[in-house]
Amino acid sequence: MPRQLHLSAALDSSGHFDAGHFTDLARLAERATLDFVTLDDSYAPEPQRLDALATFARLAPDTRGIGLVPTVTTTHTEPFHTSISVNTLDWVSEGRAGWLVGVSDTEAQARAFGRKDVAPADVLWAEAADAAEVAARLWDSWEDDAEIRDVATGRFIDRDKLHHIDFEGPHFSVRGPSITPRPPQGRPVVAVAVAAADLAPDAPAGGRARVETAARYADVVLLDAPGRTARLAAATELRLRAGEGLRILARIDAALPDETAAAALTAELSGGGAGVDGFHLVPADPARDLAALADRVVPALRGRGLFRTGYTGRTLRDHLGLARPAGRYAPAPATVGAPAVATAATNAFEVTR
Repeated sequence: MPRQLHLSAALDSSGHFDAGHFTDLARLAERATLDFVTLDDSYAPEPQRLDALATFARLAPDTRGIGLVPTVTTTHTEPFHTSISVNTLDWVSEGRAGWLVGVSDTEAQARAFGRKDVAPADVLWAEAADAAEVAARLWDSWEDDAEIRDVATGRFIDRDKLHHIDFEGPHFSVRGPSITPRPPQGRPVVAVAVAAADLAPDAPAGGRARVETAARYADVVLLDAPGRTARLAAATELRLRAGEGLRILARIDAALPDETAAAALTAELSGGGAGVDGFHLVPADPARDLAALADRVVPALRGRGLFRTGYTGRTLRDHLGLARPAGRYAPAPATVGAPAVATAATNAFEVTR
């Protein structure tokens, strides 16, 4: 049986300010049983767009299977707040959340915040890596069974199962623990966009830092590569750095105005990923192209045994075939004859920057 593809799509469409528009798009993607959808975001004052994370939180209750992966920028923001926001999306979507890590790299965006000057790209991505580390620790800071909810005794949590993360880095320090329970997925899926040029030996420092962030923290890489040869080389290098657990989706344009375009895209997807696990589709007209994807392209892929016929799991990690990670602060199972050791913590938290 042929290996099945992972497919996702971008919902980016500027100038739309009603949740119904994005809900309709997400439902089209869900009808096609795509793994997830993304929505771009930026602090630039020019684009007319809604906040990506808030938009997906709004449409989460109106969808049932599709993964929701908004861009959340780490520059000018606090990692404590980012972790809580993405965690909240995971709860309201019942385990379908992800986070496409972004940075803010223009002087105009820095001026909009007024907190600090724009930094070089390698510094921004080093900061993003620290933000991803903090988020992962905060998601783990509540053990899975920390909630007691004992009405009789009035106890909501077991404080011994909440943990300080005590992160210290050049950009911020975060004590923790989180103020929200551990996400349904353990940790929401983390995605990073990478270009094949970022992996070149002579890549600029910013590109190299982006790749390092992806290799250390990403569950999914959205790969820009010009052609199959570059795609295969980039995917091979990424797996050498990150391991086989990484899911790599090649970004390709998906303009589908007619049957001919749909047939051409079907042929391209059917040809295999050249080292990648699937494709991240970028529609030209999201409403038109996602409908064509659901009605023409996906049925053809299913007929060839290349794509799922329905969701077989509940969470985004299920869709991607990723295991739910164990919490790093949970005590190891006690061996026979040895007492279990509990780590005491409080439910206080502290963030400084």
